[in-house]
Amino acid sequence: MISIRLTRVGKTRAPIYRIVVQPKHRDPWSPAIEILGHYNPRKEPKEVVIKNDRVKYWLSQGAEATDTVWNMLVDEKIVEGKKRSTTHISNTHAERLETKASEAKAESEKQEATKKEVETPKEEPPKEEPAN
Repeated sequence: MISIRLTRVGKTRAPIYRIVVQPKHRDPWSPAIEILGHYNPRKEPKEVVIKNDRVKYWLSQGAEATDTVWNMLVDEKIVEGKKRSTTHISNTHAERLETKASEAKAESEKQEATKKEVETPKEEPPKEEPAN
C-alpha cells in the first residue's frame, strides 16, 4: 500500500516536513518514491508547498493520505471532503475519562443537595402554650 505522508527533515528543534510518497510499511526516513512538497510550521503564516497535479495523480493511483496530510490537502483545497480526526484516544483511556466524568457529576449533585438542605431552614414545631 502506497501512502502520502510527512517525513521530518531540518535541524534539532527546527522541524521542516517533506510530503512524500512511500510504501506504508517502510521507515519514514527511507528513500521516497517521490517528494510532493514541503511544510514549514515555524514560519508565520505556516508555509505549505504542494504539487497539486502530482498529489491528484497519486491519489488516483490508489495512494492513501495520512490524516494529517489529508487535512492539509483539504485546507489547500486540493481535495474535497471533511477533515479527519488526528487525535485518537484508546479504549481504556476513554473509559477512565467517562468514569471521572460520572464521578464528578455525582459529586456536584451531592453538593447541590447539601446546599439546598442548608438554605432551607428547618421548621420548628409550634410551641404549646401552658393552659391556665
